[in-house]
Amino acid sequence: MNRAADVAGAVLGLVGAAPALAAAAVAIKLEDGGPVLYRQRRVGQDGCDFDLLKLRTMVVGAEGIGAGFAVNEGDARITRVGRALRRLSLDELPQLWNVVRGDMSLVGPRPTLRYQVERYTPRQRRRLEVKPGVTGWAQIHGRAALPWEERIELDVWYVENRSPWLDVKILLRTPLALFSDTYKGETGGWRGSS
Repeated sequence: MNRAADVAGAVLGLVGAAPALAAAAVAIKLEDGGPVLYRQRRVGQDGCDFDLLKLRTMVVGAEGIGAGFAVNEGDARITRVGRALRRLSLDELPQLWNVVRGDMSLVGPRPTLRYQVERYTPRQRRRLEVKPGVTGWAQIHGRAALPWEERIELDVWYVENRSPWLDVKILLRTPLALFSDTYKGETGGWRGSS
């Protein structure tokens, strides 16, 4: 039932977001001629790797220059178009295709990089018991503004208390969380290079 809801929601989301995705793709291509999509290997359910899809918001080859995987506020590698996409979280929209493919769910802990997973405590590894999500409990409670340990703890709480009703609550609160971050002028802090 959860899988069916994920697929239906992701397909509807992709259809609804198609104009925004098309406009973003044109803007990215016009800015520097580089690829529109960015793929990054992330860790999913049960510790299995998958390729996370995002709209590219940084210069081509960003992981090999500057701070590498870390992305700081005001990072010079972020393109002009990329700043706008990150501010509105539009760069995350291609992850709906990850949901259709079965790599992710609409709701769950945000997927992290392998080197981060290797630092998990046994308790923190519980976040790998479920599929990673496009949005999650930590996202509606502060996103990247929260300390790393607090975000992980919120994700573990979600794993231990998840239910269809909690997922609905998270989905309903996600737009408000995004608007709140945008209104404050936040760029989302570290979200992996893209």
